[in-house]
Amino acid sequence: VQLQASGGGSVQAGGSLRLSCTASGRDFSDHALGWFRQASGKAREFVAAITWSGGSTYYSDSAKDRFTISRDNGKEMVYLQMNGLKPEDTATYYCAAGKLALRYPDEYDYWGQGTQVTVSS
Repeated sequence: VQLQASGGGSVQAGGSLRLSCTASGRDFSDHALGWFRQASGKAREFVAAITWSGGSTYYSDSAKDRFTISRDNGKEMVYLQMNGLKPEDTATYYCAAGKLALRYPDEYDYWGQGTQVTVSS
């Protein structure tokens, strides 16, 4: 079972990035999928989540109105489109999957390895 995140990089403030996460090893179509991030020296924090059907999405206050989470169950992918990036968005971003999961890391059973996002001012 593996979640593989990609798409991170270095951008200037105001720029955009699209993170992708591919799931393999099992069927995650019945799992909620989420994105979390962890900045250096800080706790892992919730960014966004999407239900198994894709019918509902949830965002942190910092991500709301700037980030969009989506999923493609046929391709076993989840995406995080990030627009209007700010230096405070700099962190390692992780994708995660969980059957009954939403905003808390403990709710997720599977985690990807993380992809680094660096936003310069």
